[in-house]
Amino acid sequence: MPNAGDFFITTLKPAHFKWGTLRHTNTRKLISGEGYLHIPAHIARTLNITNVNSIGNRYYSGSSSDNFLQNCPLKTAGGKDKISKYAKNLEGNGDLKILGRWFNHINAQPGDRIEVRFTSSTEILLTKL
Repeated sequence: MPNAGDFFITTLKPAHFKWGTLRHTNTRKLISGEGYLHIPAHIARTLNITNVNSIGNRYYSGSSSDNFLQNCPLKTAGGKDKISKYAKNLEGNGDLKILGRWFNHINAQPGDRIEVRFTSSTEILLTKL
């Protein structure tokens, strides 16, 4: 699990903004406003960011440095395959629009960089760079 002070920087791509509408399957209806942050595989392995409940922590309290997000429920999810224990996404827990609303608030665009900083083993601070 990540430690206080650990961080990574991720670059936004169109899929991060259009997660709910840019679909390659018909497994659920299209939902606008959803968003997520990508966790690069080498970062997930280095910082031990997992997507499994029994390995460390996958649930976080997320805030943003502009104070738009304050103690929002976030979780890590996904993986490179069905057996991977390392997460590839950071998303709202129970509300996939949490990060989409923040992206809108900060007027985020593809190419923008976001710092994801672990302020404790259970808390994350997001900053648009």
